[in-house]
Amino acid sequence: MDFLKQKAEHEALDVPYLSKYILNMMTLLCAPVRDEAVQKLENVTDPVQLLRGIFQVLGLMKMDMVNYTIQSLQPHLQEHSIQYERAKFQELLDEQPSLLNHTTKWLTKAAADLTMPPPTCPDTPDSSSVAGPSPNEAANNPEPLSPSMVLSQGFLNLLLWDPENEEFPETLLMDRTRLQELESQLHQLTILASVLLVASSFSGSVLFGSPQFVDKLKRVTKSLMEDFNSRPEEAMLTVSEQVSQEIHQSLKNMGLAALSSDNTASLIGQLQNIAKKENCVRSVIAQALETKVESL
Repeated sequence: MDFLKQKAEHEALDVPYLSKYILNMMTLLCAPVRDEAVQKLENVTDPVQLLRGIFQVLGLMKMDMVNYTIQSLQPHLQEHSIQYERAKFQELLDEQPSLLNHTTKWLTKAAADLTMPPPTCPDTPDSSSVAGPSPNEAANNPEPLSPSMVLSQGFLNLLLWDPENEEFPETLLMDRTRLQELESQLHQLTILASVLLVASSFSGSVLFGSPQFVDKLKRVTKSLMEDFNSRPEEAMLTVSEQVSQEIHQSLKNMGLAALSSDNTASLIGQLQNIAKKENCVRSVIAQALETKVESL
């Protein structure tokens, strides 16, 4: 460096030669993904732009080296980090035995749910065919509950968590926002599927066999469900009226018999009842979705 500094002070520094030497070294050391950037620098004639480009690529090469080092050390670091976390975790539990009270309650409830008989829906005789096997199959299973079964049921309960319940498991507090988003999506899917199930029973196989009609009904229902969480009754009133109109218009367009006034009133009434948590159709759909989630 001192030699180069002296040459620069005496205006004897061969910048093109030095730049070419640096670029050759960069070509040898850089990752394949940086080859193109180094090759472009070989065509730069302006010394200022060339040096600026060299420093930019060197910065990227430095990050490449850091990432490579981290990846190569990751298995070793992960092994030791797990041991360290377990040791610290046990240390905290020894100091504060009540640190995981909410987590204990959460897992205890999950185990209890697995041993309870599934809720039935007497108003819907074919509910079992819609819902499929119950998520609480372990209630009729003589085999002892395994940790994976309890944990699976526990995570399912988190997707049905009451927002007002502050006893959220301590070990999952960092994931609470993400779990709430999944809970919201599952809830919307439950309502949407309930609406489609009720609508299909009044539309007939011909109308509901049209993908265009079903897609339109989905879009209409989704757009009208934005206020469901805050105003479920009002939202379902709007949904029921719009779905009824869509079915009536589609039947008319296809030359099919329109719904009678009694059927229309029954359709609207059943759709409005979906706003109630204890609604039978909604319970059946929720049970089917829970079973599907549990099988993933």
